[in-house]
Amino acid sequence: MSDGADENEIFVTQDGSHSITAAKFGVSYHSRYGAITESRHVFIEAGLYPLLVNTPAELSILEIGLGTGLNVLLTYHELDKRPITVYYEALEGFPISPAIAQNLNYPSLIEGPRLQAVFQQLHEGEWNKPIALSPHFQVLKRLGQLEEQSFSPVFDLIYFDAFAPSAQPELWGEEIMQKMYAALKPGGVLVTYCAKGEFKRTLKKVGFTVERLPGPPGKREMTKAVK
Repeated sequence: MSDGADENEIFVTQDGSHSITAAKFGVSYHSRYGAITESRHVFIEAGLYPLLVNTPAELSILEIGLGTGLNVLLTYHELDKRPITVYYEALEGFPISPAIAQNLNYPSLIEGPRLQAVFQQLHEGEWNKPIALSPHFQVLKRLGQLEEQSFSPVFDLIYFDAFAPSAQPELWGEEIMQKMYAALKPGGVLVTYCAKGEFKRTLKKVGFTVERLPGPPGKREMTKAVK
């Protein structure tokens, strides 16, 4: 997430991919060890891949913290050539500016020109209206604060990618995690980079089964929670 202000600055992480320093919160959007590396590890490999084992015909994903759009792009890249109908809803309270978005280097590092067009469509698309990135991949960018939102229990997977508890503690408490639990179908999964003990205890308190997984470079652990 970001406040969209011009003082937000792009920087290069260790895997060559961009991230942004969020001026409003004083933190970066991704690990300095590698933005793409971190997102692939936490959200794609730990979250998405296990759900593809049974070759689902449909998949519903909720992302908390659209941010740069990297997780949407990685998910699209993984699923575009599979026979899966995807509904992807992404909440963002502080959108980045178009000027920042158009300079991010993710498409060229992940695939190339085709993804550049998809990435541009994602960021230029209207908020709170469906965006068809392909005939079978639909995104809804939802503008608003998480505390004020409600969700239908339709999601198979949640990418919980809010800023860290030190920057946004209000998004990691029991009330929000109850909301996340309620948004998932039975057997649904939440994945996040955060592995703090208090956070994991909160997940268990609201009903999740919690798994500790190895973290991406620079982090010992990450968290996977199953409804």
